[in-house]
Amino acid sequence: MAFAHIGDLHLTDAKQRNFTDFLAIVAQIEIQCAAAIDFVVLPGDNADNGLPGQYALAATALKMLSVPVHVIPGDHDMEQGGLANFYAVLKAEPLPRAVTVRGARCLFLDISGPGSGGPDFRLGQDQAAWLEAELAAARRADAPALVFTHTYPEDLQGEGEGAAMTRLLADHDVALVDMGHTHYNELANDGRTIFAATRSTGQIEEGPVGYSIATLDGGVVSWRFKALDDAFPFVVVTAPADHRLMRGQDQRVSGRCTVRALVFGACALARVACRSEDGAWVAMALGDDGRAWSAEIDVPGDRLVTIEVEAVDVQGRPGLHAVRAAGPGYAPPARVGRGSDADAVGSWPENGIFGTQLGPNRNGASSS
Repeated sequence: MAFAHIGDLHLTDAKQRNFTDFLAIVAQIEIQCAAAIDFVVLPGDNADNGLPGQYALAATALKMLSVPVHVIPGDHDMEQGGLANFYAVLKAEPLPRAVTVRGARCLFLDISGPGSGGPDFRLGQDQAAWLEAELAAARRADAPALVFTHTYPEDLQGEGEGAAMTRLLADHDVALVDMGHTHYNELANDGRTIFAATRSTGQIEEGPVGYSIATLDGGVVSWRFKALDDAFPFVVVTAPADHRLMRGQDQRVSGRCTVRALVFGACALARVACRSEDGAWVAMALGDDGRAWSAEIDVPGDRLVTIEVEAVDVQGRPGLHAVRAAGPGYAPPARVGRGSDADAVGSWPENGIFGTQLGPNRNGASSS
C-alpha cells in the first residue's frame, strides 16, 4: 500500500505562494504518481483561518486528482469555532472514519479540539472508544492498522489522553501514525509504531516544498520526501526495512533477501535493478499488480547492510533510493515510547529529513 501526504496547506488566498505550490504538487502527483499510489491525505490546517473561500481553493486543486483523497482537520481549521466550513466546502467524509486499503485498516481521526483555533488537541471519549474498537477489529482480522491524525499523541490536551492513546497504539501493534502539524519532516520509531510527520506546504521554515510518500509492505514501513523540483523516476524501497524504521526483530535481514520497490514517474522504464553493498546489480521484475518491482539478492554483513534500488527510464534518467537494513548483529536503540518525538530518528537527509526541527513544535517561528 502506498499514499502521498501533502503537508499543512494553511491556505489564505489564491495570490499566495502556498496555493501555487499546492497546485503544482497536486498536478505532479496526478501525472507522475497516481498509477502507483492508493490515495492522498491532507493532515489538517488546510485553511489558515477556517474560512469558506480558503477551503474553496483546496477543493479546486483537489479536483485534478483521480485517486481518493482523505482530509482531516487541524487546529487552524477550527478558527471559526467549528468545522462547518470544512465539511460543507471540502465535502469531507464525516470523522472518525475507517477505510480498508489493500488489506490495511486506515483510521482517520479528528483531534482538532473544542476551541476556536490554537493547539488544544482532544481525542474525546467517544472517539477513543471508536478507535479502540476499530483497532481491536483490525487485530482480530489480522489486518495491519494505520492511524491518521494531526499531531503526536503526546500533544493531546485531554487528561491522560496522550498516554492512553500511546498504550492503545502499542497494544494493537499499529504500524504507522501519519501526521502534520510540526511543519518539518520527522520520523520517530518507538520499536512498534512509526510516527511520520511531513513538513508544511504553507508555512515553510526548512528545505524545499514537496510531499511525502509512505508505504506499508508486509508490515514494513517506508517513508521518503519528494521535493517538488526533484527529478523522476523517484524510487522508494518498500522492503526490507531500513534499520531506523525497523518494527521488531523479524524485520532483520540475513543471507537471502527479497528487495521490493515502487518507482514513480510517467516515463516508461528501461531497467530497474538492486544490489547490496557494492555487489553486482540484479535485475528486478515487475509484479502482477503492475507497480511493485522485486528481486532476490544475497545480503552480506552482520550489523548494517546498504541495499540500493536504481531505476532508469527510457530517456536515460536515473533514480536511486537506498536503505540501511539491519543484520543479525544490529542492536536497536533504547526506546522511550510515549507517543512523541522522543524516539525521533534524527537527521536523514537522503530521505528529506534535516533534523533541525524548524517549525512550531520546537524551533520555528510560524504559528501552529
